[in-house]
Amino acid sequence: MDFKSSNVGLWKEALNSYETQITSLDKPILISLDNFYRTELPNLLHQRDPCPYITTTELSKLMQWKLTRGKWRPRLLEFVSSLKDDAVRAASQKAFGSLPNVSKAVSELVVLKGVGPATASAVLAAYAPDVAPFMSDEAMEAAIGNSKDYSLKQYLVFAEKIQAKAKELSTEENMFKPSDVEQALWSSAIGAKLKTLSTNSGEVELDKKSRRKRKR
Repeated sequence: MDFKSSNVGLWKEALNSYETQITSLDKPILISLDNFYRTELPNLLHQRDPCPYITTTELSKLMQWKLTRGKWRPRLLEFVSSLKDDAVRAASQKAFGSLPNVSKAVSELVVLKGVGPATASAVLAAYAPDVAPFMSDEAMEAAIGNSKDYSLKQYLVFAEKIQAKAKELSTEENMFKPSDVEQALWSSAIGAKLKTLSTNSGEVELDKKSRRKRKR
């Protein structure tokens, strides 16, 4: 997916293939974790209005989702799982209450050990997908050409671009949220990666067959 593209049809196609790509990664636990993150958790958070918060157990499960969908870093999960529930609730209440000021909201969450801007963005995206996109490597690479810098400054640059793209793609018939844009970019990147792996695997197999024939 070319981030510069304004073709709403292509973006919708990428977004609609998200669940297919989740399944194609062949990680059974990811399917249930993704359902938790995109469906169950948002409902839980909004049931707690007007003072929403996230619990340590929920944050730990969110971290599992983030690491399973991306790069596995077990130490982060250990840090988050050991956080005191009162601290997690207090920090997340302040963060959610700071929205739509994304910078302040992220700053309220990163005081928690193991929670950096990327994890903070996942928390915010679960509660306010129309404001804060998740800082995934795939979307970062597509939007700003860099997925190595996980600083707040970089996230704000990324979030602004994703928000602008969501606004550009939205019509009266089809509204795109920043989280929709992130998911479309992730889906497109994973699809392209799997296609490349499949092609390379096929070429290797053909090469093996060719060599076997030459030996006969």
